[in-house]
Amino acid sequence: MSGSDTMPEPEDGLVPEPGEGYVPDGEAGGDGAEEPLEAKASPVLDAKVAELQELVDERTADLQRLHAEYANYKKRVDRDRALSRQGGIEAVVLDLLPVLDSVEAAREHAELVGGFKLVADELEKITAKYGLETFGEVGEPFDPQVHDALMQMPYEGEVSEPTISAVMQRGVRLNDRVLRPARVGVANPE
Repeated sequence: MSGSDTMPEPEDGLVPEPGEGYVPDGEAGGDGAEEPLEAKASPVLDAKVAELQELVDERTADLQRLHAEYANYKKRVDRDRALSRQGGIEAVVLDLLPVLDSVEAAREHAELVGGFKLVADELEKITAKYGLETFGEVGEPFDPQVHDALMQMPYEGEVSEPTISAVMQRGVRLNDRVLRPARVGVANPE
């Protein structure tokens, strides 16, 4: 045998004799009355495993709670960001309303021509992209939720319900939220 196949000898050079606590491999000593080491340590080992399992469960619950808190935080930040963006768009649109009213008045008087017409069309296209729409047309049914009745006016033709007979100022809606009601004249059925 080579030197690497043998067991190292103790540093003092003494090898224990059989019966002095040394049991060579493969030789079971005695009548089997001794309990294995694993059986002696089992209650201690079980207690340690239970303690570690409790610690793992606690850390897992903490991790799940932190994950849920982060998910809620992210949803809240996303919602707040969307509300801030919508508020910014609404503020700009409100500032542009007088300009859009002037464009509408120019269109009604056939003064919207040339380069100004191109600018006005582009402005309306951009505001529509952000959800701006105007409403309030002659002949539509009157809805007090979105129309502001200024006066009662006759309507050419028969009406079976209160109907818009004149539009003084069109209403403005941004993403289904009424920013300004339409100011109208109303014809009532007789």
